[in-house]
Amino acid sequence: MENELKKPARNPETSNRFIIGVLLIIAGLILIVKKSTVLPEPLDDFIDNIIFSWQMLLIVIGIIVLNGSDNKTPGIVMISVGGFFLIPELFTDFFRSFNFFWPALFIVLGIVLLVNSKRLVKKLDFSTVNKADYIDYVNVFSGAERQLITDNFRGGKITSIFGGGEVDLTHSSLSPGDNVIEITCIFGGTTIIVPESWNVVIEITPILGGFSDSRKMRGDVIRDNTRSLTIKGTVMFGGGEIKSYK
Repeated sequence: MENELKKPARNPETSNRFIIGVLLIIAGLILIVKKSTVLPEPLDDFIDNIIFSWQMLLIVIGIIVLNGSDNKTPGIVMISVGGFFLIPELFTDFFRSFNFFWPALFIVLGIVLLVNSKRLVKKLDFSTVNKADYIDYVNVFSGAERQLITDNFRGGKITSIFGGGEVDLTHSSLSPGDNVIEITCIFGGTTIIVPESWNVVIEITPILGGFSDSRKMRGDVIRDNTRSLTIKGTVMFGGGEIKSYK
């Protein structure tokens, strides 16, 4: 019905402020109790080593990122890594020898790859587009140097986990409009080589890592403002850069 009231759209920023506010209040109350009361040693250690640990901070940041972004990969990665390193603290005796380090790590990496794959399938309909115009590179415990030549580059996805790679797009041209490469680097890195004239926008979420545009921008280079390349994603315990040969 035309007169039916529509449900207002959720505002991620307002929701995030609410979550952060609630968490700060809870943290403050816990600190007040801890400072004003003699707590049993196990509970006091739990507050110091679990509640106010860097692992829990990573999990909280991941929850906020999940709530406020359409790209869920960074949030899932942060929650997975925080939870992975928090489990040995919760079950000290069970994980004393850390025999489950590699199985747990493989599970986390598998989740990341599945999420990335699902997002790529949703975004790209390979039955109607030219696969040669996209990239979908995965480097796990390995590295590779690749070169793509196309007159209609439209972006894609690069995943580097305990590995790295280099993508040379020097002999390619951008498709009109905004083209996006989604990057996930965990204990790894990615280098993307582009022509000096490309417009590149970096929207990376760095977590103990970084991603930079290392090109030397010259004033005499003519750039086409109708085409751009946006680099999105997460870099955790790793890095990457955009560069050109000139």
